[in-house]
Amino acid sequence: MNSSKVAFLSVLSNSTVVILKLIVGFFTGSVAILSEAIHSLLDLLASFIAFLSVRISSKPADKEHPYGHGKVENISGTIETLLIFVAGIWIIYECIHKIITPTPIKLPVLGILVMLLGALINFVVSRIVYRTAKNTNSVAMKSNALHLLTDVYTSLGVALSLLIVHLTGWYILDPIIGIILACYIMIEAFKLMKEAFPPLLDARLSMEEEEQIIQIIESFKDEYIEYHDFRTRRSGAEEYIDFHLVVASNKSIETVHDLCDRIEEKINNLFHQANILIHLEPENEKINE
Repeated sequence: MNSSKVAFLSVLSNSTVVILKLIVGFFTGSVAILSEAIHSLLDLLASFIAFLSVRISSKPADKEHPYGHGKVENISGTIETLLIFVAGIWIIYECIHKIITPTPIKLPVLGILVMLLGALINFVVSRIVYRTAKNTNSVAMKSNALHLLTDVYTSLGVALSLLIVHLTGWYILDPIIGIILACYIMIEAFKLMKEAFPPLLDARLSMEEEEQIIQIIESFKDEYIEYHDFRTRRSGAEEYIDFHLVVASNKSIETVHDLCDRIEEKINNLFHQANILIHLEPENEKINE
């Protein structure tokens, strides 16, 4: 399946899980289940945002957007992480209220079954979404996969807490488990924010990625004099790489053009969606004496 179909699949799966959790949450009176329903509802919104962003970011460059629409994915990923923070704060608020005024949970076995079913559905879909994210290098899809996977963990945690409550009658475990899970998803959201937000400010690629590119350029060092003004950035699933390449003045246009083609080809073997701009300069422009 392509990215759009996979993103739409996550919308359908989240819709099903949200409906089930909301119904059972209100019926049993479990704050953990209702918190999970709110979490899944935000996941649904995040999946819908990812679905739209993937469709928009895949559009080719146009007159108004000559560099394409890739940053839509970074905007989407940033919004999704903010939604996770909102979910975490809301869950903690509800859990504190439940600790102050504990109430019994009705039909906890029903809640356990729904949590396990929701975890199974989202686990299968998260694997599909994550594989697609890796293949397309999509920030929005990776963010969506994280949403689904955190939902799996939190659903299993809630199922375990409900089982313990059912066996022991310790109703305070319901909100305590909810607070622990809320802290977990907020930590995961912070990690994702560090990946999604920097490209909006045209931050450079990671040091490891730049080192790989530099090694490729320097593997051709016998065919040029030097390179300088090396820059990189990322926009959505695409990398942008540019640098100045100083060549001997006696080399023909055909020779240096072939050199640039070979450098670009080798970089594209590593970064499949890289946009590479090499600015050629004669040897009198070199800066290293």
